[in-house]
Amino acid sequence: MQESNRPVVVVGNWKMYKTVQQTLDFVKELLPLIQNSKGLVYLAVPFTTIKSLVDVSKNTPLVIGAQNMHDAAEGAFTGEIAAAMLVEAGARFVILGHSERRRLFHESNAVINKKMKRAVAEKLQSILCIGETEQERMDGLTKEVLTLQLTECLEDIEPSLLETMIIAYEPVWAIGTDLTATPEIAQEAHHLCREWLQNKFGEAFAQKIPLLYGGSVKPDNAAALLEQQDIDGLLVGGASLTVETFSNIVNLT
Repeated sequence: MQESNRPVVVVGNWKMYKTVQQTLDFVKELLPLIQNSKGLVYLAVPFTTIKSLVDVSKNTPLVIGAQNMHDAAEGAFTGEIAAAMLVEAGARFVILGHSERRRLFHESNAVINKKMKRAVAEKLQSILCIGETEQERMDGLTKEVLTLQLTECLEDIEPSLLETMIIAYEPVWAIGTDLTATPEIAQEAHHLCREWLQNKFGEAFAQKIPLLYGGSVKPDNAAALLEQQDIDGLLVGGASLTVETFSNIVNLT
């Protein structure tokens, strides 16, 4: 990321890892190592961990959130969780539309749009994930796929309600693999997203929204990614699960 007024954001997405005790031990070790970081540090943790982590993270750089939620305010949805419940537990953000949710749980853009609307209604900051598959990239459809995802996921939402939104570009072909988009490929996709935001909502809006890269982020590729003009931070999966690798990435900001 070059000079801008947008914050640098590093998000650790823990997926279905770490018990409460493992989390508390992790954070106790992590905090002294990142005290000089200038970026924002988000942790998206399992639902059962949110309250305990919020309690021990007060007056620290950590921002605690969730990895998913249901679009309904409440109801007979066994195994689901509502945005209001996350807020009550202390969550300040939620990841929506992650590629694993789209692939494993068949979440469509329409479903993600409903979740986005619920999140803004509950004043829960959203991290919207978008990205193309390997086949879509090979077919030259990256622009079409990203544009469609942005259009449908953000449909009929008042722009003023989206000003705290973060967008994460995660090329599906790089998730949970040893592959990563080159900084140039990542920048191209991020610039496309920034252009779409500008055309849809205006220049001022587009310049406010942090765009993150997510896709096998590691300490050895993070710095080059962060140097790109339109990359404002990172969505980190596996590398966020160990204190050493995550702190190394955070300290690049």
